[in-house]
Amino acid sequence: MKSLILAAALSTAATMSFAADTYTLDPSHSQIVFQYDHLGYSTTYGMFSGIEGEISLDQEDPAKSSVSVSFPANSLITGWQPRFDHLMTSDFFGADENDTVTFKSTSIEVTGEDTGKITGDLTINGITKPVVLDAEMTQMGDHPQAGKPWAGFNATTSVLRSDFDMGMFAPYVGDEVDIMISIEAMKAD
Repeated sequence: MKSLILAAALSTAATMSFAADTYTLDPSHSQIVFQYDHLGYSTTYGMFSGIEGEISLDQEDPAKSSVSVSFPANSLITGWQPRFDHLMTSDFFGADENDTVTFKSTSIEVTGEDTGKITGDLTINGITKPVVLDAEMTQMGDHPQAGKPWAGFNATTSVLRSDFDMGMFAPYVGDEVDIMISIEAMKAD
């Protein structure tokens, strides 16, 4: 899930600035979608919204960039209320006690002109584990409506539910969860 976020660190676009620029996530155009296997019969999907965070983008040395993201566990969209209700319980997200999911980068490895691996600490259900995001900057430039610098990123990763004390029904319901992230961020004023 998270956040997240991403290959801002990976931009090689020319810039006049030598200091890191701060970009703020656009929560209206940032989503985290996940999927897992259900008994081999189907793939079940969910989506998180309400994502907030910052990217500190050092275009001179992208490896020095950083990402910090958070979102409420109860922003989950499942398409079926009984599933949502169960996922919010202590069997899974424990949203009453651990209502926020966070990701904070710890390192960034540039792998290409617009790609990289962002390693960071993901906290779900009050448990923190390291994850690696395969990230790509999709676009960077002036937003045609906002008239200010904007950036877009996609990233993917996989986590094990059981690593976050959310392994109920495994292995029948897949323990491995594939996560797809797409975000937009605007340069802070």
